Amino acid sequence: MPTSSEVDTAPPPRLLALAAFRFPHGDAMSNRLLQLARSATPPGTPTLVVNDWPDDGTRPPADPSLPPGVRLICLGGGAHGLLARWLRRRARPLRVLAELRRAGVRPRDLTGVYLPVNLWDLTTWAVLRAATRCPVTVDVLERHDPEQFPRGRLAPYFLRHRWSLFLAGRLADRVIAVSETIAGHFVRRGLPTLVVPPQVDLAEHTASATPPPIAEGVRLLYAGSAGPKDLLSVVLAGIRGLPRAERDRVHLVIAGFDRDRAASLSDLDEGLVTELADRITFLGRVPRDRVLAELRRSHFSLLVRPLAGYAQAGFPSKVPESLAAGCPVLLNPTSDLGRYVVDGREGLVLAGPTADDVRDGLVRALALDDAAWRAMSRAARERAGSFDYRLWAPVVSAFVAGPGGAPDGAPARSASAASAAGVNR
Repeated sequence: MPTSSEVDTAPPPRLLALAAFRFPHGDAMSNRLLQLARSATPPGTPTLVVNDWPDDGTRPPADPSLPPGVRLICLGGGAHGLLARWLRRRARPLRVLAELRRAGVRPRDLTGVYLPVNLWDLTTWAVLRAATRCPVTVDVLERHDPEQFPRGRLAPYFLRHRWSLFLAGRLADRVIAVSETIAGHFVRRGLPTLVVPPQVDLAEHTASATPPPIAEGVRLLYAGSAGPKDLLSVVLAGIRGLPRAERDRVHLVIAGFDRDRAASLSDLDEGLVTELADRITFLGRVPRDRVLAELRRSHFSLLVRPLAGYAQAGFPSKVPESLAAGCPVLLNPTSDLGRYVVDGREGLVLAGPTADDVRDGLVRALALDDAAWRAMSRAARERAGSFDYRLWAPVVSAFVAGPGGAPDGAPARSASAASAAGVNR
């Protein structure tokens, strides 16, 4: 992590990005900010990421690996007790400005501020807008439904989430949306909006996927925190629906949680897990390098989601990561996924999110030969170029740090670099 003196001697950053998670390599949110910061960095100037490390008992790495053009300052000091943590979060924008002053960075030298919507509130907007006098861009990755929470519309997290979206739609200068569905919400409010799906760094994925011969069986991978959003119970029911001989050729690897916590962290049914125990391997929580290695050893990564509003609004980052590793995906087409994954080319597209749909998809996967799978793997790698942060750099940097709003100057239009990259084939 650079010290204040190191930041003092470096060129002044023109773009400030705010984070509050295990940056730079902690989770999907951390990776989203890292790649977006890289693509938003104006040519010849660095982006300064100010990260408020979460109060979760962990500590930031002493010397994190950062790509060129991205500099990091961690806000120091944890807080003990609910009230202390609440006050620390409320004072975050003031703490950011204080840290910038200590680092010798003048807020008025900035030409753009970027932050995820979960860090967006009235205080943050008022303080940063007044101090920097530059456009503030909000990144919106999801739009939750009340049905996702036991208390529905009264759930505190849901209320905070919708309040943040409300404020973003009225106070943000610009919006980055992860999907066309989310973009439409802000375009209708007249906000300059740019659609940027989850990004990857293809340079991280130099080795192609090399799973065992498919005649020996199909190796499936689910990586992530399932919760109710990913229908793992449906996946298991689909595996169970196969004839015994075909079921014995399917192996599912789950990375992200262990067997003991499956019931509390996902929708997995204990009976199904027990019945298919010889077909499932739980890896628990593993580092990112292990997940990438598992992708390279798998024939397909899995993503089955319900036909609900939140699934149509989000865009799972595991899909670009899987494609970049040369691992085709087996999924049902929610959100914008159908624009990137064509059935039989980059993966197998299910007819829907039911157990029968999963079973039918697995029958097709088991019928492939190695040559057909390798062609699918090559197509997945080729498609991953649509998500590489380098492709997005010109349009994202112009949008976040440039003087105008949308790249074509239209103040209320959803713009996307994806179409220019030939996504719609």
